[in-house]
Amino acid sequence: MQKSIRKFGGHYLLLVIMFVLCLCVRSQLTTDFYSKTCPNVLQIVRKEVMKAIKVETRMAASLLRLHFHDCFVNGCDASVLLDGSDSEKFALANLNSARGFEVLDTIKAAVESQCSGVVSCADILAIASRDSVLLSGGPTWKVPLGRRDGLVANQSAANTTLPSPFEDLNTIIAKFVAVGLNITDVVSLSGAHTIGLAKCATFSTRLFNFSGTGAPDTTMDTTMVSELQSLCPTNGDGNNTAPLDRNSIDLFDNHYFQNLINKKGLLGSDQILYSSAEAESTTKSIVESYSSNASLFFADFVNSMIKMGNISPRTGNNGEIRKNCRVANS
Repeated sequence: MQKSIRKFGGHYLLLVIMFVLCLCVRSQLTTDFYSKTCPNVLQIVRKEVMKAIKVETRMAASLLRLHFHDCFVNGCDASVLLDGSDSEKFALANLNSARGFEVLDTIKAAVESQCSGVVSCADILAIASRDSVLLSGGPTWKVPLGRRDGLVANQSAANTTLPSPFEDLNTIIAKFVAVGLNITDVVSLSGAHTIGLAKCATFSTRLFNFSGTGAPDTTMDTTMVSELQSLCPTNGDGNNTAPLDRNSIDLFDNHYFQNLINKKGLLGSDQILYSSAEAESTTKSIVESYSSNASLFFADFVNSMIKMGNISPRTGNNGEIRKNCRVANS
């Protein structure tokens, strides 16, 4: 009798272990997650992203930025796409700057028409960001999939956890570390600024001192300062835009890092990767490596994007598959 109980107990323990292991495997993201349930999802998303970029080249950078801003708040759960009073769209880092929501609506509708209720908005955003990089001349990678969508947004977290162009390097590094990313990730993901535009409001403090003349930020090239002062006058509304990479505006390459070495980083948070005192022991050497080795930058960027896309994903029964990316299912 006692022997039978021990035997049963051993089998029971083995079953429990196997069950837990199965749950762990099922909860992991996989590149073939939709191979049976929505086998054409990658082609559908790619087609819609291509259409959007053809209409507006800048959309590639906008979609990539949305994925970044999503993953840093609540993990990669498409919370950035939610409307409502607590919407992350109204957070300081997103207000009047985050864009591409209509494109995500269009992609979601196209996916739903073939695979209703199967593919999450979070996964669509992850795929769209990869395609945005690839279609801009950058690297490609197999996107791990299987995320589910969150039920709520978190505006307060967006206000505190998203890196700001006005913050010092140590603060930015700390925000990356808080979500499981390291110093290499800081530099490689900042390289996404090789495409896209920024509003004057995000960098005009580098152009003028308090009297409205001169350039207090000596880490910016003087010719660049003069050109930007004309674009961003002190009496302007701050909504004019300038390319983040002045050498190749719409091409995903390593010129961004060459710009930093030449004092041509647009945002303060860009230039401090090379010119700040903190950079000497942290990010400067990585900038130099990427500036002369595009292949190294591409390889590290891919690794960092996969890591970022794996920040606290909702899987299994956690979350839902939203029918509409803007609202939780009723």
